Amino acid sequence: MHKTRLEAFTDGVVAILITIMVLELRVPDGADWAALRTLAPTFAAYVLSFIYLGIYWNNHHHFFHLVDRVTGGILWSNLHLLFWLSLVPFVTNWMGEHPHEPLPTAIYGAVLLCAAFAYLILTRVIIHAQGAHSKLKQAVGSDLKGIISPMLYVAGIATSLFWRHEVAWVFYALVAMLWLVPDRRIERVL
Repeated sequence: MHKTRLEAFTDGVVAILITIMVLELRVPDGADWAALRTLAPTFAAYVLSFIYLGIYWNNHHHFFHLVDRVTGGILWSNLHLLFWLSLVPFVTNWMGEHPHEPLPTAIYGAVLLCAAFAYLILTRVIIHAQGAHSKLKQAVGSDLKGIISPMLYVAGIATSLFWRHEVAWVFYALVAMLWLVPDRRIERVL
């Protein structure tokens, strides 16, 4: 099967998720800086989630340049990733609306952790489908960022639940900073 439908579907889903997130932003009750300041946690959560969705879209776009054909396993693995990404608007809004509560911040991290594992599974399924000499396998290599990211998510989740949930945002932002630049390993193989 060709990869174009999978790519187009993924592009559409990510675009819809970003649209849903921006529609969840509420207009302030007043017309002054104080009214705008009350939306700061919600807006910060939106920005972080927008960056995350952008990172997933960017890296998905990059690594699908190395995919020759799509199998049923790749389709299902991609849907698995999209499932977790589809929860991002919900957890973003929940965390933004309850910035002083640990559970929404921890659940946000759990969704990000599950999306990271889904991305890892998708990568492994593609490598398996393309064989031992897969270009993607060559590009991914030891995948240090892919190993560090889940550890930072777990640290953020634990920090949120057992210490200071505000610090969890730092762990989530660190992962985003790790992945902000598209994966150069794939560009080298291309």
